[in-house]
Amino acid sequence: MVTLTKRRDFLAANAGKRAPMPAFVLLVRRRDDNDAAMRIGYTVTKKIGNAVVRNRIKRRFRALAHDVLSVSGVRGADHVLIGRADALTRDFAQLKADLTKALAKVSR
Repeated sequence: MVTLTKRRDFLAANAGKRAPMPAFVLLVRRRDDNDAAMRIGYTVTKKIGNAVVRNRIKRRFRALAHDVLSVSGVRGADHVLIGRADALTRDFAQLKADLTKALAKVSR
């Protein structure tokens, strides 16, 4: 899995399908470039908290993506997880269930 770093990739993913959940919003956009690699990006705004809080949420998202997206992610697509305030306090098992549910919603 490759990490998104360029702003244009995040903006392009914004035009894809979205699945809002209590702790995050999942954006998924198929690239249609005949590359089966999944790419993932994480974003947490300053509105959520200071740098320590934002980085903790991103670490949780990285672990979540490693566990869930590697198994049930959309091949050949860009995935972006946008953090919400609930992402810090929500149980990790519940986050996994939410991401699985969000992936099912966008893959329909």
